[in-house]
Formats: sequence, C-alpha cells, structure tokens
Amino acid sequence: MVQVPGPFKTPPSMKLDPKPLAEVADTALQADDAAASRVAPAAASLATPLRSASRRSEIPVFEVMQITDEVARRRHAGHDVVSLCAGEPSARPAPGTLQPAGYTGPLGTTPLREAIAGHYRKWYGVEVDPARVAVTTGSSGAFQLVFLTAFDPGDRVALVSPGYPAYKNILSALGVEVVEIATGPDTRYQPTPELLEAAVRERGDLAGVIVASPANPTGTMLGRSELHALVNWCAGHGARFISDEIYHGISYAPDGPDRRGVSAVELNGDAIVINSFSKYWGMTGWRLGWALLPEDLIAPFEALASNFALSPPAPAQELAMRAFSDETYAERDRVVEGFAKARALILDAAPSLNWGTAAPSDGAFYYYSELGQQLERYADSSSYARALLEGANVAVVPGGDFDPVAGHRAVRLSYAAGEPAVAEALDRIIRFQRD
Repeated sequence: MVQVPGPFKTPPSMKLDPKPLAEVADTALQADDAAASRVAPAAASLATPLRSASRRSEIPVFEVMQITDEVARRRHAGHDVVSLCAGEPSARPAPGTLQPAGYTGPLGTTPLREAIAGHYRKWYGVEVDPARVAVTTGSSGAFQLVFLTAFDPGDRVALVSPGYPAYKNILSALGVEVVEIATGPDTRYQPTPELLEAAVRERGDLAGVIVASPANPTGTMLGRSELHALVNWCAGHGARFISDEIYHGISYAPDGPDRRGVSAVELNGDAIVINSFSKYWGMTGWRLGWALLPEDLIAPFEALASNFALSPPAPAQELAMRAFSDETYAERDRVVEGFAKARALILDAAPSLNWGTAAPSDGAFYYYSELGQQLERYADSSSYARALLEGANVAVVPGGDFDPVAGHRAVRLSYAAGEPAVAEALDRIIRFQRD
C-alpha cells in the first residue's frame, strides 16, 4: 500500500508505536541543546523558563482548514486545483454599501434579533421571543458561549461519530467530558434514544446531547418523529438538547412542511438551537450566527458574551438584515437547486468511483463515503487524499477529523463549489484512479 507524506493526518489506529521513553528523552535533550545554542544572549540569561501552553489547548487542529491552506498555496504556485474540501458556498451575496458602525449590544441589534424571530415564523410556523435570540460571531462563537453557559468542567456531553470535530474539540478545551456515540448506516449516522441509553449505562448520566440535522460530514437528516424522540429523551433525563441547524434550507426532500428541516424549537421551548448565515446564505466570511436560548440561559449567556466578544460585528449584522427578504430567499433557493444538480452528478458517478458504503446525503452539501477498493492501494484516506491532490489537483477531506475510529477509511466531498467544479473534479478522480 502507498504511504503518502504531507499535512494530512494519520489516524490514531494507523500510527506507529511510540519510541521507548529513554530514546524520546535523549532526542529531546539533543533538541534542547541545539535550540539553546541559537537563543539570543538576553533570552538565555533568563533564570525562569516560560510556562508551556495550556492543557486545554491540546486539541487536534481542524484538518479541513489545513487542506484549504494547502489548496491556496498550490493555486498561488500555479496549480489548477479543484477543491471539494471546505463547506463554503461559491455563490455569495454582494456586500453593497455599508456605513461605519460601532459596538452593538452583546446579543446583537434589536432589528436583527426580531428579523431572526420572524424567520422562524416564516419557515417553521413557530413564535420565538426575540429576547431569546443571541447573535454571535459565527456559529462557532455560539457553540463556545453555549457550552460555557450550559456546562461545567467534568460534565458529560454526547455527540455522534462521524460528526463535526469542533464540537468535541471545544468541549474538551473547556474541560467537558465528551461521550462519542459510534453510528453507521443502521441508524443513518444519527443518534437514537437507545444509543443514548447505552451511553448512560457505559459512561454515566449526560448533561447534554448535541445533534446536527442535516449533519456534517454525512448530510443525513432526522425526521420529525426521530427528532421528537431525542428531544423527549433529553427532557426526561435532565439533559440539555443542542440542535445544530446551520444547514437548514439545504435539503433535497420533496416539497412539504418539513422540507427545509425540522427545528427543535418547534418541539420544545427549552431546546438550544444554533444556526448561522454561513451555509444557506453563503456568508461564511462575515462570521455571523445565532443561538435560540431557553429563558434560564439568557442572562448568563449575555454576561459571557459581553466579556468574550463585546458584540457581534456590526457591519455583518447590517448586511444580514437583507437575508430575510423574499428576494434573498428566492435567490438562495436557486443556489440550493445548483447544489442539488452537483449532488446528482456525484450520485450518478458513484458506480464509476467504485468506493464503499456512502451516507445518504439528505441535506447540506457533503458526500461522505468509505473508499472501498482504494484502500487496497493506499494505506488510509489521508494517503489517498494527499495522492489525489498531488496527482490530480483535486482536494477532498480525509475522514479522520470526523471519526477517529473508522474515519481513516472514508473521505468527504463538498459539492458547495457548484456543478462545474464538481463535474471537473469527478472526471479527474475517475481518471486518477484508472492510472
């Protein structure tokens, strides 16, 4: 099997045995001696060494962003790279003319919070008090503040694998115990009450459960009854239910009341909902998201937000007001139609790719699949992805970020880049695998 070096990580199950302790110590001493010879005289005279980085910072880097950086470097060097890497829509709104702006309130402007509440009335037929809406610096900011507000160090929070790695990495950095629940085709890569019960028996009571529908990296969605069962399980076990809904509006179900996704706020007013302007609206770089909070978390969330970020970015909030116009909804729905065409290209090409088991890809813009026979040639998905980038100038994401146990067998393709880019990438992948 081919082992390909590079920035793509080797999953834990594939790593070499660690060196003997004595050898590690000798190597470290030699490195320290070499480094000391290069230290400036003033620094060398310091009696007390600097403290090392915090233990909470010892989390994995998000590999998608490393690969994105590698793609940028290769393009800068003149390579024609097709990237199916980041979940970033290529169709973005025009910024228009923005006026200078200062700080807003720590939970966002009143007009934007009211507009977001109106969005829930329009899409889901549910009334949301704007006071429960907290505008944040992207959904990432929402996750950080929600986790800080809802959980204490040592609490146990469940999430599924494969899943978005930032959940567990943020929780781990905050001292929260992550309970990963392995899922697969039998549950359509989503949790069930039975899996949560098994997690409690094995690890103890849960303080929270995080669910994403549509999910990253699998694209799978929960139906209304399935989501309701999970919400009810959390309510009956005193666990916070956190619903990641940032891909709502990007789904491929037939027309119907739930075609955009079912929001947890429809089912339980105490559910925590997190969303963003980044995916459906394509505003990734504006770093604007929001959280719907239960009443008991509003004041502590605001206290944390006012200290951590002061306020969400004001120009982005001004632009986001346009997101809820009929014209913008229609424009973004046309973008989703383009995602559907790109998705169809991948599903049609699946026999020619000749990979293994793939997730259903109900929504979002991801295709997550085991590599099947390709693993007879490449040691793991990281080796395959590196070889594909260097040999065919196509960037895909190895599955290790999303699943530390079985992700070394899978890759994720993002078709957010649009139909032409996906068509070109598929042609290159198929030719690369034939060579």
